[in-house]
Amino acid sequence: MNDFLSTLWGRLPAPLRDQLEGYATGFWEVLPQLILSVFFLVFVWFVVRLVNWLVPKTLRRARMRRSLIDVVMMLLTVSIWLFGVLVAVTIAFPTITPGRALTALGVGGVAIGFAFKDVFENFLAGVLLLIREPFSIDDYIECEDIEGQVEEITIRDTHVRQTDGQLVVAPNAMFFKNPVTIRTAKDVRRTTIICGVAYGEDVDEARDVIAKAVRGVDTVRDDIRDVEIFAQEFADSSINFEVTWWTGSRPIDIRSSRDKVVSAVKRALDDAGIEIPFPYRTLTFKEPLTMNKGNEGQSDPTPADSD
Repeated sequence: MNDFLSTLWGRLPAPLRDQLEGYATGFWEVLPQLILSVFFLVFVWFVVRLVNWLVPKTLRRARMRRSLIDVVMMLLTVSIWLFGVLVAVTIAFPTITPGRALTALGVGGVAIGFAFKDVFENFLAGVLLLIREPFSIDDYIECEDIEGQVEEITIRDTHVRQTDGQLVVAPNAMFFKNPVTIRTAKDVRRTTIICGVAYGEDVDEARDVIAKAVRGVDTVRDDIRDVEIFAQEFADSSINFEVTWWTGSRPIDIRSSRDKVVSAVKRALDDAGIEIPFPYRTLTFKEPLTMNKGNEGQSDPTPADSD
């Protein structure tokens, strides 16, 4: 085997042999520095682990928000690794100064920035969302066609669990650039239904009956603001009331409260003898209608053919 390698080496062109010998000599010369730079990177890894263990505890004692802790830890970790890599490069290759390394990093960063523009856009949007925290985990939000509960906010995307159980993973840039409706920004939210009574009923009496029924529902938060009932319009077959009250802000709170309010209002109006109308239809014919009472529901007999 050694003879074969020696023969193969001897058959290589002299310039190529000189080049390979130069590479081998240079590698052995810088090998101690490479080993030292690797040990330095291992030391940096231990420092990052120590920082990730110690700093979050300190920040939590200071009662800093979890989102801010995540941002601080991310920036701190990236900074330590960037500094460590620059130092490791200068240890392995003393001719490369930190200034030259930063210059090369800046030029490369511009190229990478153009190539991964959307990725960096979502990254920066995630940082700003975590710092500003317009919404947080467990909030119910709506943005574009997405509506549901926030389960997780990361640096790149936000996880939203829709009310039908499906999980939507959306880029942070969408929530940063578009209007976001936060349905649970407060513990209570206002909701409205329309209730109609017949034209023959007393409007003031109907309003009082509806108000009493709504206030008696346990999900109605009349301690926040009283129930509001307004006669809204003269509809086709009824006078419509706009019934407004405050209840919990979650979607299930809204649906449950509406269910109980509708049931209570219907029961109260029935007990008071107040009619909830339904559309009536009156048919008018130009000519009087005649009905054959003897053959009602039967067809006329067909005359027999005569020869």
